[in-house]
Amino acid sequence: MWSCAAWRDMTTVPTFSDKSLMPFFRSLVVISVLLGTGFIPVLPAAAAEQIAARVPDEEAVPIALMVELNSGQILFAREADRRFVPASITKAMTMFLAFDKIAKGELFPRQVFTVEGEDFRQWRGKGSTMFLGSGDRVAVDQLLRAIASVSANDGSVVLARGASGSLENWLAEMNVAARSIGMADSHFGSPNGFPDEGRTWVTALDLAKLAEAMIRQHPTLFRHYIGQPGFTYNGITQPNHDPLLGKVAGADGIKTGFTYQAGFGFLGSAERDGRRLVMVVAGSDSGNIRKRAAREFMEWGFRAFDERILFGAGSVVSQAQVQDGNRLSVNLVAPHRIAVAVPQGKSPKITARIVYEGPVRAPIRKGEQIGQLVVTVPGMDDARVPLIADEDIGQAGFVRRILNFLVGLFR
Repeated sequence: MWSCAAWRDMTTVPTFSDKSLMPFFRSLVVISVLLGTGFIPVLPAAAAEQIAARVPDEEAVPIALMVELNSGQILFAREADRRFVPASITKAMTMFLAFDKIAKGELFPRQVFTVEGEDFRQWRGKGSTMFLGSGDRVAVDQLLRAIASVSANDGSVVLARGASGSLENWLAEMNVAARSIGMADSHFGSPNGFPDEGRTWVTALDLAKLAEAMIRQHPTLFRHYIGQPGFTYNGITQPNHDPLLGKVAGADGIKTGFTYQAGFGFLGSAERDGRRLVMVVAGSDSGNIRKRAAREFMEWGFRAFDERILFGAGSVVSQAQVQDGNRLSVNLVAPHRIAVAVPQGKSPKITARIVYEGPVRAPIRKGEQIGQLVVTVPGMDDARVPLIADEDIGQAGFVRRILNFLVGLFR
């Protein structure tokens, strides 16, 4: 749902004067909506008042991205489509794949894997570790906690091999999962981001898609595992080195990364009063630079913009005509609260339009994405929010098709 050239190049859509022909001949439907100009201010939390709010310096942070998750708006982007080595941020993809498997019943938190001797010898004390011992029997729940909180390289490998039978299988599944959520310009060659001769790369835009997928598709697992203050295993307690936790109000993760090749990076998230921001900073020369930049950047995202709520979760935004269905139309609803960011203190005229490919053909599943609400705020990138069907619609039988045809003639 992030900005791309194809959307920016969208031109005016042709219209038809004969409405009865529209469901059969249109390829794109656009419905204009005029929205009011009021806005709801979001005040920064008092706990974060001592942190400056500013965009990272380009020399200190070459890659930077800030996304408003409720709307998909890009609030700031620098080199957002540039490929870079993510280092341990890779583990966010490993966690997402594990969440997917848990949701499908293919993996269970209480499931236990045994640490193989080969993995113990290769990963003992190598980078960030949870200090697994050879032959240890460890639950998936512990592995995920260690990966999320202390960036366990050894835990990532044990989880990958145990869940998929081999590292090769796990990596193949990582890349399939990445494509399924729109990460078109990323590739994963390891489960933990340890240097792998250039086989792993991502972009900031793709990492934002990954963060959205984790939060939207697996909210319970995200809250359970991400953003914990630390982790203890074998009597050894380690802190989470997330630069935002406990320092920026509403911060809840997601993953840091560092290697000498990649520098210091961070994929972060914070939520205040229902407003969710996702940020990426990458390519910094030191952990202190990353820490300061991440905190100030997130504060900038909350303070420099106010929020305008357009539709509540589940609200009916519009309808789409259905071809060959047992219903003539389907309600298009908001899957979550739809809100846009506007520059702080401003009251711009906000317009929106609904775009979907038509005709919409039955059958339709409840929750299936039918189109997008495209919201325009002057001076900012368009917001693009998916709209979903609010009910199942089956295919029409013979009699119903005749009735639908007759109704269409008189519309």
